[in-house]
Amino acid sequence: MNKMKGVEQYKNQSFEDIKHTDVNGNEYWYARELMSALQYSKWQNFKKIINKAIVACENSEISTDDCFTNISKPIISGKGKKEYIEDYKLSRYACYLIAQNGDSRKKVIALAQTYFAIQTRKQEITEQEYIMLTEDEKRFYQMDLTRKGNYSLNQTAKRAGVKKFDKFHNYGYRGLYNGETADDIAKRKGLRYREDILDNMGSDELIANLFRISQTEQKLRKDNIKGEQNANLTHYEVGRKVRKAIADIGGTMPEDLPTPKKV
Repeated sequence: MNKMKGVEQYKNQSFEDIKHTDVNGNEYWYARELMSALQYSKWQNFKKIINKAIVACENSEISTDDCFTNISKPIISGKGKKEYIEDYKLSRYACYLIAQNGDSRKKVIALAQTYFAIQTRKQEITEQEYIMLTEDEKRFYQMDLTRKGNYSLNQTAKRAGVKKFDKFHNYGYRGLYNGETADDIAKRKGLRYREDILDNMGSDELIANLFRISQTEQKLRKDNIKGEQNANLTHYEVGRKVRKAIADIGGTMPEDLPTPKKV
């Protein structure tokens, strides 16, 4: 048996076999079963990771009620007494966020991140469905992916040593936007104070930023980048290379793309 096949079997046993399906065909996982699969022995420690994942879900502007359903399970104690223990019914995305917040030193965490990321992508719309969307629908779809990508990048950057995330993201913007920071982009677009620049990007501009985000996260992980300044420079370099790729194929630079009209 080769190594990759062994990994696939492990993932199936650990994550696929503990998957449940309700009467409506919706998949879910129980937190305590996932805890065992991720090799955590104490609920108190695992609950801390769940809490972090809930905050991440809130920051992604996705309903936590849809992803984390708090439930109580009856058990029989050692003395034969019926007691109730806390548990959660978790969506696939909730499991992904938990894996992202788990102990990165555990090999099983990396496997879980891959498994739930792949399963989540399988639920995304098809290319043909995307083509049929209006520009506003494409924009909202890409905006959701970009926000999720930014959260995942933040977790990776944090493990690399980043503490000043505004500065970290500005390095990426500066690389992609020929020196412009987030504030510069907002001013050029004529936005009000604290208005989110992502809310004011078209689908093409969001796609360019999503590519910058995903490639930065991959490079931080693959090259095992450590130190805040090294992470910042990596973000800048990736942004610059994405800009060069756009130029090489004769595309429109992100700062020259139109800002969507208010709806």
